[in-house]
Amino acid sequence: MTTQYTSAQFRHSPIAVTDSGVGGFSVLRELQQLMPHEDFVYLADQWHVPYGPRTMQQIQYFEEGITRIFLNGFEQIPPAKLIVIACNTASAAALHHVRATFPQIKFVGTEPAIKPAAERTRSNHIGVIATAATFQGELYASLIDRFAQGLHVHKRACPEFVMLVERGGPYDEADQQQVTDILAPLKAAGIDELVLGCTHFPFLMPLIQTAMGAGVEIIDPSPAIAKQTARVLKEADAERGRDMPGHTLYLTSGDEVHFRNQLEALLGLKNPDVRVVKWTADDESLVMT
Repeated sequence: MTTQYTSAQFRHSPIAVTDSGVGGFSVLRELQQLMPHEDFVYLADQWHVPYGPRTMQQIQYFEEGITRIFLNGFEQIPPAKLIVIACNTASAAALHHVRATFPQIKFVGTEPAIKPAAERTRSNHIGVIATAATFQGELYASLIDRFAQGLHVHKRACPEFVMLVERGGPYDEADQQQVTDILAPLKAAGIDELVLGCTHFPFLMPLIQTAMGAGVEIIDPSPAIAKQTARVLKEADAERGRDMPGHTLYLTSGDEVHFRNQLEALLGLKNPDVRVVKWTADDESLVMT
């Protein structure tokens, strides 16, 4: 970090959470429920959303810039004590890279919940929906190799779902039909477990469940990510303590008005603390506006 902090000061530093857009809200709300006394800074990189079509090198570049703003702090916000990459695509492309590049801070990544799906399936057919970039990463291949040997794994890239969540609800019959059509091959394959491999997708849970039917269990990894974050904090002796409720600052690199509308629609927030950050011309770093 750029400044030395005492242990007490470090414990009161915020937990940083980042995603390409608002999908990470599904992780953030679990973090807030599990650790209500912690401060959080959430950054939605909506200038670059969606990450799915981006190259691995581009995503690594974005995550470097985001990590720098979290490490440096800004205004009255101290540097973060931990960074949660609440994005499957960014985790697949950049988690190992930023851990190696920034060893001074701990990262918690996001990965498809292949293990619980493999343990619970009765049909030996499981489905995974994610972005193409997540499927192309080494992390996904490693999870399949470790936990899904002997199973039939049916994958489906669903970039349309990301933009459906970014657009926001309420969702209508046309949206339900789109989701149903996209998931039809998985339903036809006879899966009984469906892994949500993108943090945007929990916000479409009712549409996805309707498309798949009551016989398919849908696995949202967000609670497990929150528990892992709490474990990492405890091991680092970095828990804030229980002296007062935490505060969350919301940052976007996109349009502030649209972001506020998304916060109200997805998290029910009427007057959140929102600020805008802008990328420099070379996409190397972020600055507060």
